[in-house]
Amino acid sequence: MNRCVERLYNGIIKENPTFVLMLGMCPTLAVTSSLVNGFGMGMTTMVVLTASNAIIALLRNIIPDKVRMPAFIVIVASFVTIVQFMLQAYLPSLNSALGIYIPLIVVNCIILGRAEAYASKNPVLPSVFDGIGMGLGFTLGLSCLGLVRELIGSGTVASFRLIPEDYCIKIIGLAPGAFFVLAGLVAIQNKIRISHGKKPKEMKCCSDCSGCSLECGERKEEAKNLDLVKEEA
Repeated sequence: MNRCVERLYNGIIKENPTFVLMLGMCPTLAVTSSLVNGFGMGMTTMVVLTASNAIIALLRNIIPDKVRMPAFIVIVASFVTIVQFMLQAYLPSLNSALGIYIPLIVVNCIILGRAEAYASKNPVLPSVFDGIGMGLGFTLGLSCLGLVRELIGSGTVASFRLIPEDYCIKIIGLAPGAFFVLAGLVAIQNKIRISHGKKPKEMKCCSDCSGCSLECGERKEEAKNLDLVKEEA
């Protein structure tokens, strides 16, 4: 179970596909004009990624090495087709909004990358959690982008107006705005990672040990004695 939890943490935080690995940039920049579109694209990708990881891990000892990539593409394409049919049947508005980017999941580097790097070398259960973790990380990235772009660009969140239209920055809702928002979110994420990764500053001993702890005074006394021994030698 610890291994499965580690795969979830890895996909969402440590190796987030959007903010850390910078993978799947085509749908990331194209469909994140709103929170709903970003969340829908992320969840669609997660379903395909999880299902394809499970099947590839199950067949990892059967698929010949020479044809593993074509086999992976066939498996992924099958699940993409199923998911697209389900969207057409139950969420036609989302299917229309995502458009061509749903079939392009077949060649998404996140899907094929996890299939080659992890699912083809590991058992089914960890591969499933790897797919869920990476999918949730991708969904989180797209949802954050969609939320910021929709809020600043059109003043709404999930079609509910929060900011008057006169105060919106229209370019954020357009294609160039995706680059601006992505750059800002990545910069914030890097700042947080760097600040948490810094080592604590080394405590310096003051000249007056009267206000310090006994341990500090003892260490300073030991250092003084050691210096005297070195001088006598």
